[in-house]
Amino acid sequence: MNDHPSAPRQPAPGQSAPDQAASSARQASAQEASATAARKPATTPPSAIEPVTAPGVVPNVPLAPLAALEEAQLKWDDTAPQATDYGDVYFSIHDGRAETVHVFLDSNRLSERFRDWREARPFVIGETGFGTGLNILCAAQRFLATAPAEARLHVVSVEKHPMRAADLERALSAWPDLASLAKPLVAQWPAAVLGVHRLWLDERITLDLHFGDAVERMSRLEGGVDAWFLDGFSPSKNPQMWSPELFAAMAGVSRPTATFATFTAAGFVRRGLRAAGFVWRKVPGHGMKREMICGELDEPTAAARAELMGLDASPASTHAPIQEHAVRGALHPLRREQPWTQPPQPAPVSRETHVAVLGAGIAGTSCAEALARRGVKVTLIDAEAPGARASGNRQGALYVKLAAETNPASRFQLAALQYSRRWLASLDPEQSLWSASGVLQLATSERERKRQQRFLDNHPLPEALLKPVSASEASRIAGSEITFDGLFYPVAGWVRPSALCQHLAATPGIRFLQARIEAIQSLEAEESGATGNGEPRWQLQISDGTSIEVDQLIVALGEQTHLPEPLAHLPLQPIRGQVSEITVAPEHAAHLPALDSVVCAGGYVSPYQRHADGSVTLSFGATFAPRDEDEAVREADHAANVAELRSALPAFVAAWEQARGVRLEDDDWQGRVAWRAASPDKSPLAGPAPDAAQWREDYAAMAFDAKKRVPQSSGAHLPGLWLSTAHGSRGFTTAPLCAELIASQLCGEPLPLERELAEHLHPGRRLIRDIVQRR
Repeated sequence: MNDHPSAPRQPAPGQSAPDQAASSARQASAQEASATAARKPATTPPSAIEPVTAPGVVPNVPLAPLAALEEAQLKWDDTAPQATDYGDVYFSIHDGRAETVHVFLDSNRLSERFRDWREARPFVIGETGFGTGLNILCAAQRFLATAPAEARLHVVSVEKHPMRAADLERALSAWPDLASLAKPLVAQWPAAVLGVHRLWLDERITLDLHFGDAVERMSRLEGGVDAWFLDGFSPSKNPQMWSPELFAAMAGVSRPTATFATFTAAGFVRRGLRAAGFVWRKVPGHGMKREMICGELDEPTAAARAELMGLDASPASTHAPIQEHAVRGALHPLRREQPWTQPPQPAPVSRETHVAVLGAGIAGTSCAEALARRGVKVTLIDAEAPGARASGNRQGALYVKLAAETNPASRFQLAALQYSRRWLASLDPEQSLWSASGVLQLATSERERKRQQRFLDNHPLPEALLKPVSASEASRIAGSEITFDGLFYPVAGWVRPSALCQHLAATPGIRFLQARIEAIQSLEAEESGATGNGEPRWQLQISDGTSIEVDQLIVALGEQTHLPEPLAHLPLQPIRGQVSEITVAPEHAAHLPALDSVVCAGGYVSPYQRHADGSVTLSFGATFAPRDEDEAVREADHAANVAELRSALPAFVAAWEQARGVRLEDDDWQGRVAWRAASPDKSPLAGPAPDAAQWREDYAAMAFDAKKRVPQSSGAHLPGLWLSTAHGSRGFTTAPLCAELIASQLCGEPLPLERELAEHLHPGRRLIRDIVQRR
């Protein structure tokens, strides 16, 4: 480490300059670190005095197992909780809020920074210990009181031992004026399972809860942080958290002007922060605490972060990209094992940015809604009405089928199920478009029973997400006799696909254009007059001879639709499915048997849907036929759907037939045929579109040695072109989270998924396999 302190950096826009005393203190932090290092014996671990990683490179920490987390063990002093495992309080009942304001809000100068915030992207706060959420609710309240009306706030917070929702509600009840923010927090509070959980505290405030160990979680954070709340139990009570690896991870996802504040001034914390690239200064603490520290990135680290992000690091800069896409991976740690998945540098996005979304099924409408929610102008385009094709069934199951052994696909599906449930509850709390019925997944064969048992052995998940059930328990849940054991997903259910798509398409800020697109053309900068500030990049030629130019384009097409030329390499497989429906008139509906949950085996059946006139419709199916282009509704497919339903739920079918006086095969049924797109590995393709020709050139060496000859160059992407497709039969589970992922990438925000899962969804993953296999 340099023995001399770095010169103080100039303040970022919207930040006040430190006074002379603070500047001297900052220089002293470097001098103390050097002096301390000199006093240490030779056995001192290098990580205590040297940078743990190069700027922009986070610690290489393995992804933790997919499992439930141990919830916080508490004892109470009225509404003030104490963690019994750590012997420390979450806050003081007497002055905890005042300490939060002094340490984290005021020491990060949030009032003035919020007041002066004019960027289209959100201001991002990172926190290392969520606890009761008091810090975040106070920051959110300050943001709503001081920030411009169009500004947005994004919070990323880690918690290893989440509280129970009831405990959280009790703790926050001490501050009634925070109730408008505490109520949505408690209502959306996720189960205590490892992962990223995205919530909304307000239409302008997003909260990402990263449940798990702080170092493990921060090492795979995707996003750039503006201000850090370095919080947690006291370093003397929880020294494992206050580690050099955590500080390195923080520096690796900080923006050049990032600041930090913490209640402690412990020497090893100061040294660890300095080694990671932060400069600190001592300031008066709160109450009985004489001192605390706050600070920012040092000049070399800030410059390195700016270079990595392709930003102008000059003192007067607002840190806008200086050369679009010159340095890919603007907000993200560098990927070395899979450099082709390095995200493209976000283009500047403003309220004038115009994004077109092709396809008005659930993939397209959820993308449009996610962007409109951020204030982006969206044109949603489809040759038919929203929800008219593969997303046009009366009912669709909201469910997953997780692999017995943990893999990225299962991690993503479970994250998607939890996200979709919160998203639907926020979108439609009255459940007019969906139902929280839960889903039973039956083990109708010995092979499936063993598979489910292996899954349970490998994944100790909370019962709030998934639990094994006996045949008798399944019968009670479904409201009909069931003879098989299985798994029950309480957070799953069913949706009204067409109605949901139409509802999303009507979101303010979305213009729906019913048109057939004949061609898509990328516009070079000189053609479109692009200046790097969001000018049109893509031209869409409509069948009536007109055209539309947009800044960004999301392709959310599926089924049998031909993809535009830049995406012709994608390995989409159309799969034909036929669903069966039986509608019963009101006068005959009273005595029908009813299911209380969705039941899945080889197919699925939902609780019947009741219509405004009193009639009901039972939906079940669906067939699965790859490479089948027959558009006709087939009686044989209906018979197959009935046979599957009869096999899984014989008692229900018998009761239905008795009430109807006719065999199910011969009832007055209708069928509906549609095609859903799938990928070879059955996971969606979601993210930036790769430049296939450039990839084949850049990564050609991998055809000869895919392990040792991996070129360390970021994957080239087609500027402003994005994909959300290949959702298969689980689109209503996976598409909303993929939409949020794309909107976050496009708008330069922290991502709602871990780095590994974003890589798993990358649209270029099959292209790399083809290169390696010389296809």
